[in-house]
Amino acid sequence: MSGVPPIRRRADDLDPAESLRAGLAQVVGDLRGVAGLVYVQAGSPDGLHLVSSTGLSPDHARSLRYLTNNEICPHGRTVFEGAQGARAWLPAPAAADGAADGIWPAVGVAVVPLPGTAEPDGPKGALAVLLQGARQPGAEQWALLESAAARAAVDVRRAFTATTPLSQTRRAAGSTTPEALQAVGVGCWECTPATNRLVLDEQALAVLGIDDDCFDGRLETWTRLIHVDDRSTLASEGARAIRTGSLFIHEHRLCRPDGACRWVRVRGRVKPGAPEEPVTFVGTLCDVTESRSARERISHAMRHMSDGFLVVDRGWRITFVNTAADAMLGAAKDIVGRVLWDLPATGRLPLPVGLREMCRRVADTATPADVDVKGPVDGRWYRLRLVPLSDGMAFFFTDVHDERERKAAERAEALRAARTLELTAALAEAIGTQGVVDAVARHVLPMFGAAGLVMQVIEDDQVRIVGSAGYTQDFLDLVATIPLSATNATANVLRSRTPQFFSTPEEYLSRYPQSAYLGNLGDKEAWAFLPLIASDQPVGVCALAFARPRRFTREERTLMVALSGLIAQALERARLFDAEHLRAQELQRGLLPQELPMVPYCSTAVCYQPAGQGMDVGGDWYDLIPLSSHRIALVIGDVMGHGLAQAAAMGRLRTAVHTLAGLELAPDEVLEHLNEVVAGLGDDSYATMLYAVYDPVTGRCVFACAGHPPPAVVGPDGTVRFPDLPSDPPLGAADPPFETTEVTVPDGSLLVLYTDGLVESSRCDIDTGMSRLAQLLGEGGHLGDLDTLCEKVVAGLLPARQQTSDDAAVLLARVHRVPADAIAAWPLRAEPQAAGEARRLVGEQLERWGLSDLVTTTELLVSELVGNVARHAKGPVGLRLLRDSTLICEVSDGSLTTPRIRRASALDEGGRGLQLVAALSRRWGTRYTATGKCIWTEQAIGDRAGVSADTLLSALADGPFA
Repeated sequence: MSGVPPIRRRADDLDPAESLRAGLAQVVGDLRGVAGLVYVQAGSPDGLHLVSSTGLSPDHARSLRYLTNNEICPHGRTVFEGAQGARAWLPAPAAADGAADGIWPAVGVAVVPLPGTAEPDGPKGALAVLLQGARQPGAEQWALLESAAARAAVDVRRAFTATTPLSQTRRAAGSTTPEALQAVGVGCWECTPATNRLVLDEQALAVLGIDDDCFDGRLETWTRLIHVDDRSTLASEGARAIRTGSLFIHEHRLCRPDGACRWVRVRGRVKPGAPEEPVTFVGTLCDVTESRSARERISHAMRHMSDGFLVVDRGWRITFVNTAADAMLGAAKDIVGRVLWDLPATGRLPLPVGLREMCRRVADTATPADVDVKGPVDGRWYRLRLVPLSDGMAFFFTDVHDERERKAAERAEALRAARTLELTAALAEAIGTQGVVDAVARHVLPMFGAAGLVMQVIEDDQVRIVGSAGYTQDFLDLVATIPLSATNATANVLRSRTPQFFSTPEEYLSRYPQSAYLGNLGDKEAWAFLPLIASDQPVGVCALAFARPRRFTREERTLMVALSGLIAQALERARLFDAEHLRAQELQRGLLPQELPMVPYCSTAVCYQPAGQGMDVGGDWYDLIPLSSHRIALVIGDVMGHGLAQAAAMGRLRTAVHTLAGLELAPDEVLEHLNEVVAGLGDDSYATMLYAVYDPVTGRCVFACAGHPPPAVVGPDGTVRFPDLPSDPPLGAADPPFETTEVTVPDGSLLVLYTDGLVESSRCDIDTGMSRLAQLLGEGGHLGDLDTLCEKVVAGLLPARQQTSDDAAVLLARVHRVPADAIAAWPLRAEPQAAGEARRLVGEQLERWGLSDLVTTTELLVSELVGNVARHAKGPVGLRLLRDSTLICEVSDGSLTTPRIRRASALDEGGRGLQLVAALSRRWGTRYTATGKCIWTEQAIGDRAGVSADTLLSALADGPFA
């Protein structure tokens, strides 16, 4: 089977571009390459235009359309090297190295120049083939490349030297030229640098001064007319437009064929097209000679204005500089045409650091910007203003030193006035001497840049430090107290009532050499000693110290003296407050219990936290009162308000509570009597109170509450509950009777009584505070050390103690029960024979307890008490013994008659029974119960226990009972 030979077209039949692309594809295929490219140098010797390519993706072809002679990547440099007339080879990078950059593929490149490169009029360029692998092409492969380059040079020369008929150029241009542009003298053009093609319309030909009949349609016809000094900048603008796809604008001088030199403005951009096609520009052209002359006249005026002015083009080359800017920058030669960044820093105004980034930011955002720069030579301040222009950027240099100094002085004065007002307000709000010192340190030291402060007051012919800042304690100890008769700055200022200022340590020591013992004078080097005068009397000295030597201006001295008057008045008020507050605190401490009594079956811990600084003393108090039969009364209360009157009312209430508790009154009766006491203090007097009585024999606790937060009961298992108590009003506002609540408390439980200041504040409501209290008690209720638990509760609820606005008290009581083997109880008949039965029961029980030495005394007491019940009271009758560190004997009956001790005369037959009871017991008393009353006695157990019968009978015969 015979094949039909392919029909091939001759190269002369093909368009130059088609022929060039076909030859390039053939050599790439012969060498088994990846891609091929042909570059031509046109318009500028600094760049290469891609005129044909094969094997590249559109993105790669678009990014490689133009190469410059300062290419960074190795592939681009290799192509440029080949375009200079010699073979060039770059092997593919190793696999680990990756591609040369993000544009060129990771392949090698073989480059040969186009023949005729050395000819003056011939096209200059190179043919490059991208090859895989690192092996350099052999002689045969180089020959194929050079043969392909020779064919490519022919095609390039055909395209480069071809001329476009005038009729075609005029039709192409005229069809795209808007009438409005022609009316204003603006011509249109289109060019392809790689093929030397140029199309001009009639207006463009007129601007260039080219006769219609003589125009050959070649780009070099235009470029030969451009002034030789302007060609490189125009080429740079074109290269930038190719890279960025943006519009370029350029003004250059044009040397017309008729000999005239005109200024023209060229605008252009890259015409959209296929990536493998040569770059084509389209744009406009106009004569700007007249407008440039007008600008020249304006520039003449700007050249001699007082502010500096400088203009740069898009390449940051200086195109204009006036006399003032030239003098500020201090360049030795003419700086027009030089790149802005290359100017030497020799003038009064060096370019600031970061100016390049700032200029680019202004250019990108098209927004002017300012920066102030201080000249290193004259120390003056200059303002540099950057204004973006359509074809560059303008810089304005203005001397703003005097304006800055004036505004700085105004700001300093305004700042001092504001700080003076702030100091006045702070001193008015300061509480106590330390508050005044803190206010001065916070406001006065920054006002003058001081580094230290010492505040001293006069006390008993001595000058004592009451506050300081910026000094070590060792130095303060050296000057803690100074006699008024001393020879130093502090004493002299007080005696003369005149401030003293010292700018250096030498100046101070020359005036007061006796102060040499202070060594380095607290690491300070300048001082201002200001007398504090209040009510025409010196009260102290305020000493400001500075870390560096300084001269005090007249304004500063005047301001310091004025401020010292404010400080003196505030300090005097603060000292009076401190004295009154100290007396109030001493009174309050005297009214509160110094320590709680030790009682059996109960361990306690208390904490009282006064209100924060600036608050008067409060009326919170707490107490524990021992009652009969090991019972205890737990008390906590809060007189509403703060001040001496509230503290005094608290003392009266505490005394009344002790008196009423001693009468063994029930909790509700105690509150009724206290309500009358508070009501008698005045209409504005109110108090909340919680009164609880705990009985360790029964384990029951009875609560009575008057407007107070409920107690917390922590069980042995750690559970926390708040008993639901009746919400009776506070004392002074209540209407008796008060209600009581009885709660059975398990052995080992914790009773927690507290005031509202512990759980309520402006930042925390009482419900949240009680929840937090329950959480803390649940976490630490098992702790055996109640003091530790008390501290934990206070720290958890009052973390910022100095900020509390109310005082707070908390009382913890760990309660236990009396052991069953320490209790003995019997019912008795209400008849005379009951006394003998009682003596027998008591004697037997005491023998079992090993208290035989108390049998006789106890039998006499029981006999007398039971006999009185049989004669004067009614049943039922009960007898109970409690053994602990003492022996308690109780006789109860159903009568409410209270026995009273009285002195019997010699002829009286009765009245001596209670005298006998008082003589035999350490304590005795009566209390009311729910069914009647109970008479109790208490005897000591130990060395002092027991009284013999003979001794007792002798005492009765010889004593007041005889």
